[in-house]
Amino acid sequence: METTDIDTDQIIPARFLKTISKVGLGKNLFSDWRYNDDGSPKEDFVLNRPEAEGAHILLAGDNFGCGSSREHAPWALMDYGFKAVVSTSFADIFRNNSLKNGLLPVEVDEETHEQLMSLAQEDKELKLAIDLEKQELMLPDGRAVNFPIDSFSKTCLLEGIDQLGYLLKQKELVEEYEAAHPDRVNTLA
Repeated sequence: METTDIDTDQIIPARFLKTISKVGLGKNLFSDWRYNDDGSPKEDFVLNRPEAEGAHILLAGDNFGCGSSREHAPWALMDYGFKAVVSTSFADIFRNNSLKNGLLPVEVDEETHEQLMSLAQEDKELKLAIDLEKQELMLPDGRAVNFPIDSFSKTCLLEGIDQLGYLLKQKELVEEYEAAHPDRVNTLA
């Protein structure tokens, strides 16, 4: 998707935000772009093409996920089947919501992004791979492009846990700290 500045209302229109369930939102992903007014699929939209079926990595334009904060945007992307989005930049709120919900935002430089967009035009079945452990996006020619991610988010994604899950895994350390510093954790005084 070469379009830049794709905001969260384009990712998942507001009329589909009446749920707090993460399940079922994928069918409404990019709804206004994917479907005609009668509900039939728009044949020219990239996600409606047969070669896009089963894709796990979305190649997107610059400033992806801008606009209002809505966790439904990463939920919809993940429910559709995406595990990662590759772009030159992401809105901070979208990036944070994505990482907290298990969707990996992969930020690449403009030159790499242009190469990827060009490759996607040439090869409609372009396959990319991501090695999160090494923080590398694997290109079809065998090159690896590093991408940034903070160590906490990386750990959570690799272990399939959220912030609470991470904290619960540290329960013994927290209890040891509290026992060693009772004056710091006394909330009844």
